[in-house]
Amino acid sequence: MMTEENYYVLKEKAVPEVLLRVEKAKRLLESGKCLSASDAAEKAGISRSSFYKYKDEIFKYSKRRRGRRLTVIIRTLDEPGILSRILAIIADLGANILTIHQAVPVNGVAAITLSIDIPMKMDISVITERIEKTAGVSYAKILAEEPAQD
Repeated sequence: MMTEENYYVLKEKAVPEVLLRVEKAKRLLESGKCLSASDAAEKAGISRSSFYKYKDEIFKYSKRRRGRRLTVIIRTLDEPGILSRILAIIADLGANILTIHQAVPVNGVAAITLSIDIPMKMDISVITERIEKTAGVSYAKILAEEPAQD
């Protein structure tokens, strides 16, 4: 039987220094500034054993709310470059692709399902309108919308 884990949100001044340094070492590794855990731990001023002991236990909280998540279905002609143009539109709108599923084209028509993280204030109709104006796109419909889970 699994026990439920408890989580706490603390102000930085309440977090023990060793944990802040572990989080710093993780960022050094993720950014590529350090290539090994030993190097990252040393640069963060902690022991390698402290890094390994706490690395999976500390995560920096981000106040930035991701937005909303949409699932969009798009029907296109089976032509090179259409998916690329659709993805460029989504990027231009400041949205983020979470998943892409493109079905095998049948009779020259392809179905694409996208999961997209969009800014909170974005009007979702803008996405489908812009996609539908793309050459080779038959339609774009929103299948689902949900708030992002942080």
